[in-house]
Amino acid sequence: MTTIFLHGLESSGKGTKGTYLTKHFPDVLCPDFFGNLKERLNQLSVLCEGKDNLLLIGSSFGGLMATCFAVSNPTRVTRLVLLAPALNFEGYTVPENMIEIPTLLVIGEEDTVTPAELVLPKAERTFSNLEVVLADDDHMLHNTFQELSWNEIIPKS
Repeated sequence: MTTIFLHGLESSGKGTKGTYLTKHFPDVLCPDFFGNLKERLNQLSVLCEGKDNLLLIGSSFGGLMATCFAVSNPTRVTRLVLLAPALNFEGYTVPENMIEIPTLLVIGEEDTVTPAELVLPKAERTFSNLEVVLADDDHMLHNTFQELSWNEIIPKS
């Protein structure tokens, strides 16, 4: 399995979450993405060339990227972990057919960037195998991120 962390719009693979993941799970790829959604998805496609069995962990805009990639490549993605995904951003359209990829979505009750009331209805119409964690947290998920069961989420290689 290839695990890739997709950072947020104004972050990088070396931000708080990427640093945590690479420290505890050295095999996790934490690349930097640049540009608009289409450009970032092109960069992700190049990174994933020839790879199947993908675990995508997306934070905010990275969650939007992970979702869009999974909708276009449902047989290549094994699991999604979406951290306050930006499904409320312009450009995201719920797919005609729900995707069956097991998806963990973690979102803060105090999130004002990707509010749960805007994100969850779209997620519920996108993923047929969706687990939602509504956390006592804000958009950054600093109180929640390290408390997730990462040893269960990311398989040992």
